Amino acid sequence: MSSSGRPDASADAAAEPGQDVFNRWRYTGVFLLLFLFGTETFIVSPLLPTIADDIHVSETAAAQSVTAYVLVYAVTAPFLGLLSDRFGRRRTLLAGAALFLLSNAAAALSTGLALLIASRALAGLAAAAAGPAIWAHIAETASDRVRGRALGLGMALFSCGQVVGVPLGGLLAGAAGWRAAFLALAVGTALAVPLLLRQVAPGAAPGTASAGGGAFRSVFAAWAHPALRRSLAVNTAFHAANLGAYTFLGVVLVDRFDLSVSALGLVGVLVGAGGVVGSLLGGKLGDRARAAGHHHFPLLPAWGALLAVGVALTAKGPGIVLALLGVAVWFVASGGFVIDQQTLAATAAPDLRATSSAWLTSTMYAGTGVGAWAVGAFDDAGTGLLAVGVGLAAASALAAFAVNAGLRSSETAPADGTPVEGPAEGEPIRS
Repeated sequence: MSSSGRPDASADAAAEPGQDVFNRWRYTGVFLLLFLFGTETFIVSPLLPTIADDIHVSETAAAQSVTAYVLVYAVTAPFLGLLSDRFGRRRTLLAGAALFLLSNAAAALSTGLALLIASRALAGLAAAAAGPAIWAHIAETASDRVRGRALGLGMALFSCGQVVGVPLGGLLAGAAGWRAAFLALAVGTALAVPLLLRQVAPGAAPGTASAGGGAFRSVFAAWAHPALRRSLAVNTAFHAANLGAYTFLGVVLVDRFDLSVSALGLVGVLVGAGGVVGSLLGGKLGDRARAAGHHHFPLLPAWGALLAVGVALTAKGPGIVLALLGVAVWFVASGGFVIDQQTLAATAAPDLRATSSAWLTSTMYAGTGVGAWAVGAFDDAGTGLLAVGVGLAAASALAAFAVNAGLRSSETAPADGTPVEGPAEGEPIRS
């Protein structure tokens, strides 16, 4: 550890003794928090009818709690990411974990809609503070040769929140009421805090001491960086096709195959499992590409093309087997794409790691809203899924080539310091 309290390079190297392995246990606290965030994100949907009935409101009214979470996260994440970049990961992580614990305790105590919505808004604020800080912490403490796998495992555990955490929460809610699920999330967060205290070093975030130019300018600095700006545009289009179309996945499968609610729950598990596989695969393949000397992201366009194939099979593939295969392909592509984007955000501009990660989430939610609106504009959801999902996925694949073009140019930068578009990995952003 350096005198400033930051993990130094030698300590990092010691923690990474093998070329293809990394010390997973040093991330136990943040991985647990990611699992809880993944559970929190998806758990309200299956509990919505029960919650609405218990607090005597309509399901539409109860769904405002979901909107509160998403809106607060999307609006505040870039500003809270800047706090993490300026004041360090540990402080932001601990503050986010404390707010997450309080928000779930408040949800467990909710007897009316107002407190439930307020608790979900607070949960969105907590995730917006801790989430970008987690991705930045993993990226700057994992060595370059295993960074993709470390981020991939984190995203896989987030996806496990849907695959494992949501069913467990549903069982707990069935046995002890819906409030018990939120109480369990609060208890899990309390268990994560001591791990965070031990595993996340104090001190300022690396590379931020000289950051300046005003808070407002710093929040939007990622958009001034050519590679990041293109990446965020691709991210918006991809998730308009991905999560925007996902909004209508259940409708399409019911229309096509008359699936029951229980069957749709199993499809949800398939969605989460696809995300886990894609996250792990994307991290591993990305690390191999960088080990071969590529600091761009050659698979970024491939994930968009694979998403287009998965959505097309789901919307119009003959028979339920091919449709479900399409769902699996769809979310393998989703998981791989997210890891490539997080790795890009972590390496293209190290001074802006948390802020860039926060903008990825904000543009993801923006794309989700646009995509859901576009699919909903069609009279037939299947046709909308095909047109919007496949069209925007293909567009994101083509646009990803422009992202890679800028990143490849940094690999061939002349040695005399001539400026090129997009800094090489590890080089701080220049204002």
